[in-house]
Amino acid sequence: MSVQDCLQPTCLRTQGGPIIQTIGASEKELGGFVVRRILPAPEHRRVGPFIFFDHVGPSTFAAGSGMDVRPHPHIGLSTLTYLFDGQILHRDSLGYVQNIEPGAVNWMTAGRGIVHSERSPDALRRSGFDLHGIQIWIALPDGFEEVEPSFTHHPAVSLPLIQGESVSMTLIAGEAFG
Repeated sequence: MSVQDCLQPTCLRTQGGPIIQTIGASEKELGGFVVRRILPAPEHRRVGPFIFFDHVGPSTFAAGSGMDVRPHPHIGLSTLTYLFDGQILHRDSLGYVQNIEPGAVNWMTAGRGIVHSERSPDALRRSGFDLHGIQIWIALPDGFEEVEPSFTHHPAVSLPLIQGESVSMTLIAGEAFG
């Protein structure tokens, strides 16, 4: 199964049962790249703690261009960013400046409030590049919406790789299989 296969319309199932609904994505062009928002959907505002599930790209930027998501605020949630291809330079009001590369995870917990921007690094702008990834917006648990904001970067080499007979997966959040 390819990355593209995993990001096609999402199927909801009852636990161990049949598919009960397929959720398609809405598309939005954001200045040189496409974001497909899988959640929310009219029938499912949230699935568990997941508020938004965005599939970014795949997009190709020509030399001299790039992604420029200007500074904007978040409150009461966390975002997880994971890239398959390309790079994004994250800057925030806590003072973090972090380049996220393919296979790494950035966790930003907004809590009581944070401002951040997401831009293409200068080196990639000069040469041109492809961008492809996901960004998941996660509701903070009741009583934790106003926590201190924080930012954590997990390099690709720090993430668990789980291999089975016919599958290989990287665990990007939580735990699996003990």
